[in-house]
Amino acid sequence: MEPSNHTRVTEFIMQGLFDHPHHQGLFFGLFLCLYTAVVMGNSLIIAAIVFHPPLHSPMYFFIANLAVVDIFCTSSVLPKMMKNLIQEKKTISFDGCMAQLFAFTLSGGTELVLLTAMSYDRYVAICHPLRYVNLMTKRICISLAVGVWAVSITNSLVHTLLMLRLDFCGPKLIQHFFCEIPPLLALSCSSIYFNEIMIFIANTFLAMGNFLLTTVSYSFIIITILKIQSFKGKQRAFSTCSSHLLVVTLFYSSIIYTYIRPTSSDSLAKDKMAAIMYTLVIPTMNPLIYTLRNKEVKVAFGKIFSFRRK
Repeated sequence: MEPSNHTRVTEFIMQGLFDHPHHQGLFFGLFLCLYTAVVMGNSLIIAAIVFHPPLHSPMYFFIANLAVVDIFCTSSVLPKMMKNLIQEKKTISFDGCMAQLFAFTLSGGTELVLLTAMSYDRYVAICHPLRYVNLMTKRICISLAVGVWAVSITNSLVHTLLMLRLDFCGPKLIQHFFCEIPPLLALSCSSIYFNEIMIFIANTFLAMGNFLLTTVSYSFIIITILKIQSFKGKQRAFSTCSSHLLVVTLFYSSIIYTYIRPTSSDSLAKDKMAAIMYTLVIPTMNPLIYTLRNKEVKVAFGKIFSFRRK
């Protein structure tokens, strides 16, 4: 085989989110407000859980982890995207692109596995309430969280290392507003066989596996709730998992819409809108979902703000 004469790509050009240059300033302001809301809202959730003892329970421990993931996910994409909105030349260095790919893949994988762990927590709480204290000890919760992050880091690291072994020799235009696996693979001028194998494995075990586990958990939860005779009992049981069920529904609906729907002529624009959904809209909504009907979190917020006023 003859040695390759390809010149290594040192930077990529981002297509960007919108094709309306006159509205870029408006979109920058909007995304800045939403990004601030994501960071502030999820930081408040973390602070409330850390400093308010009544929230020191397995459910809130996992919610705090989810808040960290939401901040990490949005921060891996939005700052660079907003910078490109106000720049004429929308570029990202090769190393910066790989770092963004690792961070985004890590946050997505972590949320996927974390939602499954949270589903298990709700399953134990509703289906085995008398054994909840023994089945969800502090040690078990920490082990689950460590396992979630370890699996996600490994998955993201393998994807990134496989991407680093590819040759990129032009074109340099990424058909997206951030570095994601499919648009980058489309630019490679070398074999992507091993990358596709890893994607298949990740989709099978991470995506489908966690989706099935979450579905099974909520199937048992629903069956248990339906067996409760009193209406108040059913309402109380459902209220303990309704927030998490809504978060799961939003997350999986955006993932399914992005990666499982059939391709079409306007699929690129739809992919971008779906990406905005799971990188910005869902992280903005999660703090609201977990706090609007939660009295304990509201009490914790009240204590935090009263402490700041002092």
